Amino acid sequence: MARTARPRWMADMAGAVALALVASACASPTQTVPPASGPTAPQPTPTLPAVTTPAPTPLPTFPRNPAPIVEGEPYAQAIDPAMFVEGVDNPFFPMVAGATFVFDGDEHVEVTVLTETKSILGVAATVVRDQVFVDGELAEDTLDWYAQDRQGNVWYFGEQTAEYENGKVTSTAGSWEAGVDGAQPGIVMLADPEAGDRYRQEFYAGEAEDLAEVTAVTGSVKTPAGSWSGSDVLVTEEWTLLEPDVRERKTYVRGVGVVEIRTIKGGKELTTLTKAEFPAP
Repeated sequence: MARTARPRWMADMAGAVALALVASACASPTQTVPPASGPTAPQPTPTLPAVTTPAPTPLPTFPRNPAPIVEGEPYAQAIDPAMFVEGVDNPFFPMVAGATFVFDGDEHVEVTVLTETKSILGVAATVVRDQVFVDGELAEDTLDWYAQDRQGNVWYFGEQTAEYENGKVTSTAGSWEAGVDGAQPGIVMLADPEAGDRYRQEFYAGEAEDLAEVTAVTGSVKTPAGSWSGSDVLVTEEWTLLEPDVRERKTYVRGVGVVEIRTIKGGKELTTLTKAEFPAP
């Protein structure tokens, strides 16, 4: 049977429908066409969660006198390296690297603050060399180790000492290092000394048991290196339980350190500062 031809308008309409179907298939399924006209509704501003910064944990501090003498109680220190600073600049005990001190009297003593440090209990301790000469001959050579906490107290962390005779070492008795064989550090100078303060300077049973007491926070002193008075002067008395019949009086000066060492019990020795030199800032 012969087919009846479709009118032309039907063919054109079929083509238009096919093109519309193809365009619809190619369009993105997520595409959104905005309205042709009309105002756009305002969008809400997102609210961000509040950011809270945690408060810093305060570092632990020592009491004003960190090493008090307490009769009948064992002595022990808990050392946290975070509580210490670099260098020693306590005004009554400034151990600035490169500084030198010379003492004369019954002994000739030369003290040099070295640029090196020694790590003890995690603390970088300043190394100070102390040499004693008798009749021009080296009699004692000691390396002392000091460190200052954040409050300004100067701690004594030990010493390596050697006594000489005719150029040869005859004894190293008295050497000790904090944290080794039960040895404990002590205080050599308080940050805020007051008359009547008593403290341990060191503790190594049977070898190093020095004690000290602040006896005055004002005074006057004159040495070949200079004269000082008033609150620039600090006086202590120091002794050891290993030699209870011997006692020394030490006079310290602000900005210099110790300037006079006088035996007031068990002898009459006197050593005074004759020269002090500090490196240029």
